[in-house]
Amino acid sequence: MRQKYDLYWRESRATPWLFSYAWEQRKFEDIAVRSSSMSTESGLPRVEYEDIISGTGRLNKDIFAKESEKEGIVFHKGDVLYGKLRPYLQNWLLPSFNGLAVGDFWVLQPQNADSSFLYRLIQSRQFDEVANQSTGTKMPRADWKLVSKTEFYVPHSLNEQSAIGAYFTNLDDLITLHQRECKSIILEEFMLSDVKPTELFYRYYAQWIGVYKEGAVRKVTMDKYNMTLSWVKRLAPELCVCDVSRIAYQQLLNEYAATHERQTTMDFHHQLKGAIMDAVDDGLIERDPTRKAIIKGKTPAAKKIKYINQFELHTLLANLDLRMEINWDWLILLVAKTGMRFSEALAITPKDFDFAHQSLSINKTWDYKGKGGFLPTKNKSSVRKIQIDWQTVIQFSELVKKLPADKPVFVTKERVYNSTVNDILARHCKTLKIPVISIHGLRHTHASLLLFAGVSIASVARRLGHSSMTTTQKTYLHVIQELENQDVDLVMRSLSGLS
Repeated sequence: MRQKYDLYWRESRATPWLFSYAWEQRKFEDIAVRSSSMSTESGLPRVEYEDIISGTGRLNKDIFAKESEKEGIVFHKGDVLYGKLRPYLQNWLLPSFNGLAVGDFWVLQPQNADSSFLYRLIQSRQFDEVANQSTGTKMPRADWKLVSKTEFYVPHSLNEQSAIGAYFTNLDDLITLHQRECKSIILEEFMLSDVKPTELFYRYYAQWIGVYKEGAVRKVTMDKYNMTLSWVKRLAPELCVCDVSRIAYQQLLNEYAATHERQTTMDFHHQLKGAIMDAVDDGLIERDPTRKAIIKGKTPAAKKIKYINQFELHTLLANLDLRMEINWDWLILLVAKTGMRFSEALAITPKDFDFAHQSLSINKTWDYKGKGGFLPTKNKSSVRKIQIDWQTVIQFSELVKKLPADKPVFVTKERVYNSTVNDILARHCKTLKIPVISIHGLRHTHASLLLFAGVSIASVARRLGHSSMTTTQKTYLHVIQELENQDVDLVMRSLSGLS
């Protein structure tokens, strides 16, 4: 698409006589007026477009907006790249990266020019080069003084401008239509391919994952499905779809359970069941083979200690190396005080701290398992504000005051490994002769201490970012049961005092 625009503008400047009307050089300020400027943090009209955020948090070049009654052209002039929208602006959502503002916008109105033509002009390479010239700041920013004085070749006739704009709009729509039709045909052929009952089950399962899970689940979940697929292929390479009976399925589960614990086998069962039920619905399998399946598993290994008690935690925190510059011990302290996930802690920026209200905003994670960069939170419930104590406020207000507001506090390079922090934490635990736990164990410790202190399950669930209280109850069942035993003693003492 970019080559199409570049070729067009190159030819139009070099050979203006190819068009029916005269072309002329005009300054940008003569064909567009900067009617207003708006910030992503202001209450001005907001814009909505698809796929604006890439893995690095930069704006993508290809941006699509919905039509509206009010005409205008907007483009981004933020820290890294600027984006262009279609010439419509009204009642749209603000472009942001997990709730963080990504820059300012110019609202441009056509002046003696057609809006659709103007929209195409700001997609040209010439405009791109001018708008991205350095203005002395750390990152390139679009300078209105420079852009407004730049000359562009423009058709004298508004009718020809409109025709050119309409031509490329129709071309975009045609390309989009063909892309959708092609994708639809491929998907339809993939979904409606003549799957026979004699198809190997692992191949059917691979196809099912591609159709129903690819792009619909997080990468970590997709990896689990692919791992299940590899086990099915290893344990039942010759099993056909039509042969997936209750006995065959139970045998598959049993073979998997021989080398896995019961909970892992349960997860394996759940990931297979969706595909099998669809095969039943499609008539490839006569009856539900997963009905009354028995979940087995090998004897669980000795569980590692997941949390430490209040005295042990106090001992740990009192002996951390909390120097005047950021190190991993500060992350250990923050996780212990907030119960954040490791990926959430890595993504914390100075801007996320609200020291005046003693709170910390959790609205993104750091891709430490991949190539680095910000990612969305685990789920919607994970977006939250955590109250922090006054001591933590004082400590971190001094630590982060000279750091870039939108850069991670703890990440100095893109690749970060949780094993690095776990090793540091383990050394502290061994030195202090307390149980060795992981960085995630500090999250369990935080939640357990809150529950023992009498904080409600609902409040703990919100603080941890759990999607429901059920998750909290299942995770901390041992703590809840211990609290229930204490409640029984309290009830009995209360009743005995009534006589």
